Amino acid sequence: MPLALLALAVGAFGIGTTEFVIMGLLPQIAADYGVTIPTAGLLVTGYALGVVIGAPLLTVLGTRVSRKTMLMGLMGLFVLGNLLSAFAPSFGMMLVGRVVASLAHGSFFGIGSVVAAGLVAPQKKAGAIALMFTGLTVANIVGVPLGTFIGQAVGWRTTFAIVAALGMIGLLGIAKLVPALPRPEGARLRGELTAFRNPQVLLAMAMTVLGFGGVFAAITYIAPMMTEVAGYADGAVTWLLVLFGIGMFLGNLLGGRYADRALMPMLYVTLGGLAVVLALFTVTAHNQALAAVTVFLVGALGFATVPPLQKRVLDHAHGAPTLASAVNIGAFNLGNALAAWLGGLVIAAGHGYTSPNWVGAVLAAAALGLAFWSAALERRTPAPAAAQAETGGAPAPTLVHH
Repeated sequence: MPLALLALAVGAFGIGTTEFVIMGLLPQIAADYGVTIPTAGLLVTGYALGVVIGAPLLTVLGTRVSRKTMLMGLMGLFVLGNLLSAFAPSFGMMLVGRVVASLAHGSFFGIGSVVAAGLVAPQKKAGAIALMFTGLTVANIVGVPLGTFIGQAVGWRTTFAIVAALGMIGLLGIAKLVPALPRPEGARLRGELTAFRNPQVLLAMAMTVLGFGGVFAAITYIAPMMTEVAGYADGAVTWLLVLFGIGMFLGNLLGGRYADRALMPMLYVTLGGLAVVLALFTVTAHNQALAAVTVFLVGALGFATVPPLQKRVLDHAHGAPTLASAVNIGAFNLGNALAAWLGGLVIAAGHGYTSPNWVGAVLAAAALGLAFWSAALERRTPAPAAAQAETGGAPAPTLVHH
């Protein structure tokens, strides 16, 4: 794998850290600004909405420049947003900083996925995408707990300043290691929008919303579930999230490895397994050991869907993958927001802290149904078009670097 993928992974590590570390620092931030915890929660909501909006917007603007230049600009925007957060004099400015940082999120992973896939041979595309996303998964194992510890011990502003420094390292790594890939011939907004005429692209995005939404339906409420139902101490939640991050890391690698061999069977196994595990979580949450194992499995099965779904979008975007890839990253965050809202509804209805697991199981099962539907449609696709979809319809060999 080219060293350029390491630079992309470093950028992904910084983005993953800033996205999730906020959850462990909300009490400190709320106290400093004199706002309530629910108000401070807008920093999470604002970030998610910024990803959904920024992914297509900045990707469209980036069609006029090279992908390397765009990646560098996105990391610069990410650094600016985190610096604004670190030195924000008011809660409103802090929220602005979060939104500015989030605007880079979707486009970075979307364009980075295209670049990563173009740096390797066609049969290694999913593995390259998975390697870039490894930065995001490692952030949940190392960056988030370490950032939370630093924020609680020294101050949350220090955490965001460190994340900004990580962004600068990622920017310099991209400038040094990512080759100056030419801007794709004929890259125009109209061409990028044609990808959304393909029902397979839309189905893959719907699977993304529902499948990863299933994960967040449960994980959003893991703290009250583990403390009130499983009986863990408050301090144990951090290490349970580390366990979840380890599952994400391993699932991402396995998903990338096997998606290159058998993409659709990989989706059947992971989405089906995720639905079953989430349903069982309503029972295993009552036992500490089984709950810990289940948290790991949710992370592993959930993130094992990321490389195959991202690759499927690239495969079916027919030579205009950049916007579709970025929008698919926004779809992950749309699924997060939708699932968290639905999980909150069932808890508010009095069904208990384990009830979001049933919501997640239903969402994952729905994603599995879409996977079977997608495969059935593909079997009816004429052979030449199917072959083109498998190769992505793009001149990948000209972008291979060893």
